[in-house]
Amino acid sequence: MGEHNTSGDRKAPKLARLSAAVVPAAGLVAVLVGCLVAWSNASAGIGWFAYAPLSNQLFLGSGMAFVSQGTQVGLAVAVVGLLVLAFWAGYRIGRRASPTDQVAGPRTE
Repeated sequence: MGEHNTSGDRKAPKLARLSAAVVPAAGLVAVLVGCLVAWSNASAGIGWFAYAPLSNQLFLGSGMAFVSQGTQVGLAVAVVGLLVLAFWAGYRIGRRASPTDQVAGPRTE
C-alpha cells in the first residue's frame, strides 16, 4: 500500500461532518415545530349534532373529524421529523461498524 492509504488517517469530508450535524438538527426542529403546530391548533370542541327524527333524510357529516386539519398537519410534520431522526440514527449505527470489526473466520491459536 502507499503512504497515503493508511486506515488511521482517514478523515470525514467537511460535507459529511456538516450533514452529520444538520440532519439530526433538522429532524429535531421538524418534531418541535410539528408538536407546536399540533398543540396550538388543538380545540376543545368536538363539533355539533342534529336531531331530526321526522325528516326521513340521511345525515352524512362531511369532513367531520375530532382532530382539526391544522392538528393533523402538525402531527404529520412531527412524524416526518421522527422518521428523519430514526433514519439518521440507523445510518450512523450502520456506518460505525467497520469490516475490520467483523470476524473473517474461525480463530486458530
